[in-house]
Amino acid sequence: MYYITTATKKIAKLNKRIRAIQGGTSAGKTVGIIEVLIDMAQRDEVPTISSIVSESFPHLKRGAILDFLSIMQQQDYFQEKRWNKTDYTYTFETGSKIEFFSVDQPGKVRGPRRDRLFMNEANNISHDTFDQLEVRTKEFIFLDWNPVSEFWYYDKVANRPDCEHLILTYKDNEALDKRIIEAIEQRKERKGWWKVYGEGQLGEVEGKIYKDWQIIDTIPFNARLERYGLDFGYSNDPTAIVAIYYLNDGYIWDEICFQKGLSNKQIADILSNQPQALVIADSAEPKSIDEIYGYGVNIIAAEKGKDSVCNGIQLVQDQRMSITKRSINIIKEYRNYLWETDKDGKILNVPEHTFSHSMDAGRYAMSSLIKEPIIIGQASEALKPYYPELSL
Repeated sequence: MYYITTATKKIAKLNKRIRAIQGGTSAGKTVGIIEVLIDMAQRDEVPTISSIVSESFPHLKRGAILDFLSIMQQQDYFQEKRWNKTDYTYTFETGSKIEFFSVDQPGKVRGPRRDRLFMNEANNISHDTFDQLEVRTKEFIFLDWNPVSEFWYYDKVANRPDCEHLILTYKDNEALDKRIIEAIEQRKERKGWWKVYGEGQLGEVEGKIYKDWQIIDTIPFNARLERYGLDFGYSNDPTAIVAIYYLNDGYIWDEICFQKGLSNKQIADILSNQPQALVIADSAEPKSIDEIYGYGVNIIAAEKGKDSVCNGIQLVQDQRMSITKRSINIIKEYRNYLWETDKDGKILNVPEHTFSHSMDAGRYAMSSLIKEPIIIGQASEALKPYYPELSL
């Protein structure tokens, strides 16, 4: 069954030029806005262009584009011949178009004009980019975001007379699975988290583990590959593989894999198709490590012991860190990686599991690298305790 949710109905009633939708987790913001844009495109008497934009194209592909295609297919609207996979543009029977592009494409930001605009997760897009897009948008602009902290909207846009502001929560999304609702409501006692993600109110999420990391376009040509970190998953959790690069006294994380249901053979195949570097894997899976090693991958177990998690986190916190913009799951986990809190809201020295997969993978690699750096020529000696016959 396909739901037209309360969130979508509220969004459809907005009628000013700037239509700002602030909301908590799973509130149906993005889906609701896309549904409204689809409906308008299907009813247009004169062809229009609607642009849906986000901070990076990987973010779009795994978010708004997937939502758009899912809605179109579930509603039986989708026609393959109308979907341009090269330009990521859909042309409706009315002649109206919905296009997708990322704001890291200057030619697109400063390019052709449009009728309607949707800036997805606007808090991750600069005010200058908003300015460039607004002056090229004829009718109206949708903005959406999770209110984890203040950004340019609150002091530069919110008080404009042509702006209206809507707050949504998970309760506005009747399509939400009961298990997700239960998972959200289990966090009510975490006051900071609940204010932002449960109630959709502006706040600062308490207990954020990592801060001030940079998002960069790509791996610089002169960066040096140091390690891979591997965190095992299977049916419930994804397997995460993170490549660690070093450049100018800082480290760069790049997403290699973030996928559920992978066998050890598939993991080995992924690693074998990457540039060679030592793999540091979760020591809780010694049989998996042995099997992957048997497929020819240079892999060892991460060192674990008392306080190894907190110590590893501290090591990472002390570094200058960057993430490639294509690493959409690393970025998401970085922004949501929090310490657990008790029922009184006191922060505990235990990271939450929900957004820990790539964070753990990167930490395994970084801990081995910083504590006991292994350079070419020393690698074989470092690995001998684990695999005496291994040669690098």
